[in-house]
Amino acid sequence: MKRALVVLLLATVTGACAQRSVEVVAGAEPGPAAVQLAVTNTLTQPVNVYVVANGAETFVRQIAASASETVPVRGVSIGSTVTLRAVPVDGRNAYTRENVVLSGTYSWQVP
Repeated sequence: MKRALVVLLLATVTGACAQRSVEVVAGAEPGPAAVQLAVTNTLTQPVNVYVVANGAETFVRQIAASASETVPVRGVSIGSTVTLRAVPVDGRNAYTRENVVLSGTYSWQVP
């Protein structure tokens, strides 16, 4: 009886330690964003750019001082009406543009 128990225990342990086959599949590559912002920051400090859509504020990107950059806006449908917000890194001011309809590339100069 003890021998049968030992054999059963060894079979269980050996089966549990055997290698298992695992297949790793990458998710779908995100496609290009349907809308983009062409932001020109004329300030002497970087600004954090946000898009406010349906009450939710989403960080887009930080734009360097005295720089221009075109950035994708993900998660916002073409034709959505949003508010754009730029906040300098010192946090003293906030610059907004309300009722912006996003389609294609929208140009915005801060301030």
